Amino acid sequence: MPISPSSCFPTSAIVREVGLRDGLQSLSVVMPTQTKLEWIDAAYAAGQREIEVGSFVPARLLPQLADTETLVAHAKRQDGLTVSVLVPNLKGAERALASGADLMLVPLSASHAHSLANLRKTPDEVVAMVGQMRAARDAAGSSMLIEGGVGTAFGCTLQGHVPPQEVLRLMQALLDAGADRVSLADTVGYADPAAVRRLFDEARRLAGDRLCCAHFHDTRGLGLANVLAALETGVSRFDACLAGIGGCPHAPGASGNVSTEDLVFMLESMGIATGVDISRLLALRQKVGVWLPDQPLHGALWQAGLPKTFHSLSVAAA
Repeated sequence: MPISPSSCFPTSAIVREVGLRDGLQSLSVVMPTQTKLEWIDAAYAAGQREIEVGSFVPARLLPQLADTETLVAHAKRQDGLTVSVLVPNLKGAERALASGADLMLVPLSASHAHSLANLRKTPDEVVAMVGQMRAARDAAGSSMLIEGGVGTAFGCTLQGHVPPQEVLRLMQALLDAGADRVSLADTVGYADPAAVRRLFDEARRLAGDRLCCAHFHDTRGLGLANVLAALETGVSRFDACLAGIGGCPHAPGASGNVSTEDLVFMLESMGIATGVDISRLLALRQKVGVWLPDQPLHGALWQAGLPKTFHSLSVAAA
């Protein structure tokens, strides 16, 4: 039986699936739209209620994500599903508002070098852009949430050290500019549990409940350990990619997001309910292996299988 969660852990957590965006953007293949729709439906059937379905970027830059409007329209038909998209600029925000998605994630890199490589803007120029997005959102009368995601929060393969105080300054600047909430991301897998605890504790003191999500990569095998450290600071929403795919095209070595199935298994084993049926999730993971036959896939649970002693909280509650 799963253990009861420690008093320092939340009783439930949300795993936001970002494989359709963060995962596929790093691959050279273009997954057919119909296959992506099947992925969305299967993830929903497994109990996932937050999915990042794509990004509004020019198709010539990322043809893997050219069908985002179609994916948003399809996903919005699922009752109770929060549909999010990534937007890198004002044009993307306009397309997001027109699409009817529930949330736009605006990436901001705390690394000056990575920010210029990824968005061709300085971090403070991105903050100013978020202010314009907020004005456009409000003028449209939209209820879409704006999440400012602070990336390279623990270091950068291009720049190296990223001062924690700079991360916190930019996080506060995003809130001041009009972001509804903020998240922190270890874009290149540099974080360790002690660093995660320190930074998320300080971020919580500044942002309170508006610090909404953590995004970790498992590049050096510390993804789940960093999730545990963030859990101890009160974070209860985590990004993850099915089969651990993903990475940033503009951050060398930024491979391997935390695997959705491994993360759900860890949380449920700890007594933290996710609402996800792991057996259905593993069935979807098998399909992804068929859909992406020549791509590197990751994850320990897929290799070992569920323990015979495991009982899912979420299946028992269904």
